[in-house]
Amino acid sequence: MSAPQEPRPSGLKNPQAAVRGLGAGTLALETVVLLLMVAPLKTIAGDGSGPAIIMVLVLAVLAIVLAGTMKRSWAWAGGTLLQVLLLLGGFLHWTLAAVGVIFGLTWVYVLHVRRTILG
Repeated sequence: MSAPQEPRPSGLKNPQAAVRGLGAGTLALETVVLLLMVAPLKTIAGDGSGPAIIMVLVLAVLAIVLAGTMKRSWAWAGGTLLQVLLLLGGFLHWTLAAVGVIFGLTWVYVLHVRRTILG
């Protein structure tokens, strides 16, 4: 029988900071994409775009706040909640659900990397 394998070191000097940076970078990119959605959403949805645009702006503010608080353990759960809220935004307009799927899958990958590096 082989001996139990020890977790492989990541090779990073500060793995916690690297993982926080990955989470914050993902949320910052999501903020940019959300803000860039406003003009096309207004064009596509027309007069009924008000609630969807308000939701996009609220989620963008939430994403940037979470990106700045990645040192806190609750920020990771907040990032997951953000993805769920974005998916639920699909009830206001389908484009929110489409972006929610993309960033939801991205967030699942970020959580996987976090678990792999930090254990």
